[in-house]
Amino acid sequence: QVQLVEAGGGLVQPGGSLRLSCAAAGRTYVVAWFRQAPGKEREIVAATRWSGGSTYYTNSVKGRFTISRDNTKNTVFLQMNGLRPEDTALYYCAATNTHLIQSSLSRLSEYEYWGQGTQVTVSS
Repeated sequence: QVQLVEAGGGLVQPGGSLRLSCAAAGRTYVVAWFRQAPGKEREIVAATRWSGGSTYYTNSVKGRFTISRDNTKNTVFLQMNGLRPEDTALYYCAATNTHLIQSSLSRLSEYEYWGQGTQVTVSS
């Protein structure tokens, strides 16, 4: 069984930065960040493979967010810069053992392991 524990959320002003972390207990192949704002569907933010290779970012965060990993600590990070009020959401770490192809990295249904989420609020 894989366990994922997120940390790093909080309240930040527009234009500010936060770094989320996801500590994974157990082996997986792909790890991703999703988010869900009130009244909206859960959506992909970014994804990466533990083995390296190309990452995935949703268009709205490209150039602002960076996903990275520390394989020695089984931890994935999401560095969020230039935060906007529309980035406000509950952010979830998700993972899968499936060797997803690039076009499948964004699919919520492909991920079987989920963390509890960490709240990010961007407001002045």
